Amino acid sequence: MKTLNTKILIIGGGPAGYPCAIRAGQLGMDVVLVDAGGLGGTCLNRGCIPSKAYIHAASRMEEISAHADAPAMGISCAKPKLEMAGLRNWKDELVGKLTGGIAGLLKAAGVNVLHGHADFSDAKTCTVTLADGGTQTIIAEHVVLATGSTETELPFLQFSDRVLSSTTALELETLPKTLVVVGAGYIGLELGIAFAKLGSKVTFVEALDTILPQYDAQMTRPVKRWLKTHNVDLHLSAKAKAVNKSGLVFVDKSGAEQTISATKILVAVGRKPNTSGFGLENMAVDMDGAFIAVDDQCRTKMRNVWAIGDVVGEPMLAHKGTAQGEMVAEIIAGHKRRFDPVSIAAVCFTEPEIVGV
Repeated sequence: MKTLNTKILIIGGGPAGYPCAIRAGQLGMDVVLVDAGGLGGTCLNRGCIPSKAYIHAASRMEEISAHADAPAMGISCAKPKLEMAGLRNWKDELVGKLTGGIAGLLKAAGVNVLHGHADFSDAKTCTVTLADGGTQTIIAEHVVLATGSTETELPFLQFSDRVLSSTTALELETLPKTLVVVGAGYIGLELGIAFAKLGSKVTFVEALDTILPQYDAQMTRPVKRWLKTHNVDLHLSAKAKAVNKSGLVFVDKSGAEQTISATKILVAVGRKPNTSGFGLENMAVDMDGAFIAVDDQCRTKMRNVWAIGDVVGEPMLAHKGTAQGEMVAEIIAGHKRRFDPVSIAAVCFTEPEIVGV
């Protein structure tokens, strides 16, 4: 296939990559977007949106169940029944509508979208293995890396049918009778509380001495109170150790080994940047620990190679990536911009919800 030359090549169609592509297209530049995991990225396909769909459905389930148990305001009803297949289908319909909307916006902006996996031989040249077969070599004047992040897997709790990631937890065919969540950060708490509302017996195991360590104790206290009043067990300063036939083995804060019965175990101990598998080692960029090092304009060490979103570090938030993506597009177009936010808002969809700025 003939080599494709472009002004801007963007790798990754998540909430950092696709806004960068749209803005660049709006500014009249030639843009190619290569995406391997579905337009919208983890946030839209496997993270933020699907989890919030489950959280919304769980809250509805809790509200209806409360009226069934104790009629109020003149409203009474039968005990609701949950069909996980129906919940999954509803979630998938929402995701499908939103991904279709992104495809339409990219098309309107004149962005050339290629579905496939990119592999760089040098900083400005990559070969894309296309999803529908064949390959395409691309040479770009500017390359924007928006490869996102993925769930962190623990070596002693490897993902399986029983040990879930935040992605596979949203694809369950049946509601687990008992669920142990390893990690009481925002991902673990959001999903754990949702499953508790849906009817699972949920237990949290957290290595730190508090939940949601990025928030003040006064803000997390109402969440702890909700967990206690809804029969959700919380083990702090406790370290997960292994999984056995009964459930999760962990060491509690006193140093004693315990086992919690668990149908499923959800591991939610954070995310790591996607920096392997696409030839980053051939691009001569510097690293900042596990992340790609960038300046306040998201430039890497290599001239005209940029990086945005989760792959450049915390906070791993969609709106941060979007702001960086649009900024980079405008800088390439000749605008004077830099990423220096006064603050970045974050929302945790627990019960109750917490907002930090």
